[in-house]
Amino acid sequence: MGRGGEAVTEAVPALGVSGVSFGYGRRADGAAFAIRDIDFQVGEGEFTALLGVNGAGKTTLLAVITRLFDAGSGSVKVCGFDMGKQPRDALARMGVVFQQATLDLDLTVRQNLSYAAGLRGLAKADYAPRIDMLLHRFALAERAGDKVRSLNGGHRRRVELARALLHRPRLLVLDEPTVGLDVPSRRALVEHVHALCREEGVAVLWATHLFDEILPEDRVVVLDRGRVVATGSVPEIKARADAPSLDRAFHALVGRNAA
Repeated sequence: MGRGGEAVTEAVPALGVSGVSFGYGRRADGAAFAIRDIDFQVGEGEFTALLGVNGAGKTTLLAVITRLFDAGSGSVKVCGFDMGKQPRDALARMGVVFQQATLDLDLTVRQNLSYAAGLRGLAKADYAPRIDMLLHRFALAERAGDKVRSLNGGHRRRVELARALLHRPRLLVLDEPTVGLDVPSRRALVEHVHALCREEGVAVLWATHLFDEILPEDRVVVLDRGRVVATGSVPEIKARADAPSLDRAFHALVGRNAA
């Protein structure tokens, strides 16, 4: 109850993952699940890093969250909508940037965005000004008429980020989005996405194995061998592992899980 006896309504998380497991079939080593018993939430306007080494299960988990795979068990909810029961409502509130680039290299920047907007069923009267706004936000306005193949890696990622935001999602999911980018481009993309959280209240789930992409105010989900071994703010993760830095904390927690 709140002040004066008023009921307090608990905020619905942008993403709720509960008891999620998924397997590709039993492997030679006897393991049946790629991810198992995954539980965590991402709040509105929160930047949450899904941190794990290559092979930890990050991409598989994101494939379940984005419904490329159906969860073997458990549930995924986006803004309260169950992905298994209400997929259209859930997906309408989610934007995705996949690890592998999916832009049409022979279309211009604007054509790529317009085509994506049309596939989502957006009316031109709605998406044309939205595209203009996103082009300016990500410093792409001067490249709007250029074919994507003429852009460098950092600019291509910005186009993919703009595309993921066309329909004004409340949750943005990114799978290792800085792979192949140079350090300045990586830093710029990290800042762009953090700004979305601060300025527009977009919730972000950012899969990475790079510690320098995570800021002190971010939340972290540590994934190892298909299981979540720790969740919390950066200070909480460091305190739990009694470590002076996030990378030291990560290696301590992963080492404990292996033991």
